[in-house]
Amino acid sequence: MSSSTMEASVEEWLKKHSIEEVECIIPNMVGNAIGKFISPEVFLQNNSRMPESLLAMTVTGEYADTHFDYMDAKDIDLFVLADNSTLRLVPWAKKPTAQVVHDCVNKEGIPHPISSRTVLKKVLKLYADEGWTPVVAPEMEFYITEQNLDPKQALQPPVGRSGRRETAPPPFGIEAMSEYSDFVKDLYDCCYQQNIDVEGLVHECGTAQFEINFNHGNALYLADQVFAFKRTVRQVALQHKLYATFMAKPYQHEPGSAMHIHQSVLDKEGKNIFVDEQGNENARFLHFIGGMQKYTPYCLSLYAPNVNSYRRYSSGHSAPANMEWGYENRNVGLRVPESPAIAKRVENRYPGADSNPYLALAASLACGYLGIKHAVAATEPHLGDASEEGIKLSRDLLSSLNLLDALPEVVAVLGEPFVQAYKAVKLKEFEVANCVVTAWEREHLLLNV
Repeated sequence: MSSSTMEASVEEWLKKHSIEEVECIIPNMVGNAIGKFISPEVFLQNNSRMPESLLAMTVTGEYADTHFDYMDAKDIDLFVLADNSTLRLVPWAKKPTAQVVHDCVNKEGIPHPISSRTVLKKVLKLYADEGWTPVVAPEMEFYITEQNLDPKQALQPPVGRSGRRETAPPPFGIEAMSEYSDFVKDLYDCCYQQNIDVEGLVHECGTAQFEINFNHGNALYLADQVFAFKRTVRQVALQHKLYATFMAKPYQHEPGSAMHIHQSVLDKEGKNIFVDEQGNENARFLHFIGGMQKYTPYCLSLYAPNVNSYRRYSSGHSAPANMEWGYENRNVGLRVPESPAIAKRVENRYPGADSNPYLALAASLACGYLGIKHAVAATEPHLGDASEEGIKLSRDLLSSLNLLDALPEVVAVLGEPFVQAYKAVKLKEFEVANCVVTAWEREHLLLNV
């Protein structure tokens, strides 16, 4: 479709839906939607601008101490270009409203290196240069809770249709799902209205915890889908006077929430590059796994981007704790599901639900790509309970960040400006969180040390 045809079809779409306002959205480094509301007329001109500094702010809306080491000190404007393939309705808006994700470029039209979408596109180009196309299928876990207006108070699961709270939910329980059927119905309706391509929803192991699966497809398309989905879940929950959270570990005694990523790679003929002509696993498949094993520790801060994220790795409940892989084994970080040859894939179980989907997908595909290019050998598959091998991942955000720029090949794939900015932003978050004195410290240390 030519650009003029695309513009005409977008204009027709806006008129068809009587759109009065457009959300001009950028996914920031944290993975949240930032941007501004503009009129349809201004949107069609596609020449909006936003301050460059918005790309690199902490989860609390602050700048890192070294912010202007990697951003222009004048806080210049960047140009934002609409990706019209992401044009969707906003079902929860009070008036007819559209939303569209934008790319960030400078005045010469060069993609901004710190933009989340730019980082993912950079990795995808490495595959394209080889004649390869990654295929991914994310699985998103989240909790719904009662609204909690006091952050000092523990979360509570919501009351269901029975008038009672869940206490010991059965994983994949159908009756447990029906407790929140009104919420689930509205969630599906909103996904349908936005063309969010979800495959199925199940009740997970935690109390009022759910997992939604996406149909497999292009990595950038799926990142956009997950990004839109997370917004949608939060908004639908608010309509039901609930909270929805993608925190990696919102409860002390409940399982964490992950974003598992199934990933395979196709060649120009649409054949899976992980198998040979007979459908057997080949060297590239094992090198992809080897790369995931070698480089994941260096990219862990992109899978576990918050101070809370690291609680999930030590929580049991099938959470990964080390770099083992295996077949049909949910105790490892890299699982190979049973599948036909065309669907031969690796499931990356390290990312938390709190990760930025663009950056998590970029990191995951980057690790596998580096494994293939450097012919990294994989270990033997783990045949038992991998948790018995102990926790061998970084246990906190600081340790993980200190590894992010340790290998030149990782920095080169993700981009040095992005790595510098991301590390600075997340170090700022770590230092702010590290100043907080917790209830545990007051309880056990106040009168005992």
